[in-house]
Amino acid sequence: MNIDWRKVFSAAKAALMKRGRSEQDADDFVQDAYIRVTCFARDNHVEHPEAYFMRTAINLSIDAHRIHASRGDEVLLEDVVIIDPGPGVEDQILGQERMERMNICLARLNDRTREMVIAHRWEGLSYEEIARMHGLSVSTVHHHVGKAMLQITGWMHGWYP
Repeated sequence: MNIDWRKVFSAAKAALMKRGRSEQDADDFVQDAYIRVTCFARDNHVEHPEAYFMRTAINLSIDAHRIHASRGDEVLLEDVVIIDPGPGVEDQILGQERMERMNICLARLNDRTREMVIAHRWEGLSYEEIARMHGLSVSTVHHHVGKAMLQITGWMHGWYP
């Protein structure tokens, strides 16, 4: 039996396009169907290869529609744009410079005040906990940390963007 595959391809493509597929998608389904039918026909007897081919192409289209309906649009790897939520190189360098400047400012404070500022601002301790550690009143710790933060803000002024 001699099959005019061009006619079969054309008929399958027309049927797929009639079902709402684009020309490119119809071409893809026709090619996939041809590969599947020829692979299957090597080991099995196919009585009506044209009908089997048409049914395969339509089934591939239906499967693609179901996948699209359940999973959404397919995105090709080369179309994916990866957005890094982390800071850019400029922000990282600026952050390092800020930390260096902050360390210089902290070094200008006396030891006890520096310990209180670090304990409160970086370690998250409350004024009560810091007062207990240093044997001071809460208002004294509040005064030291507040005064130190004003000094640091002044030292950072003009540099800190």
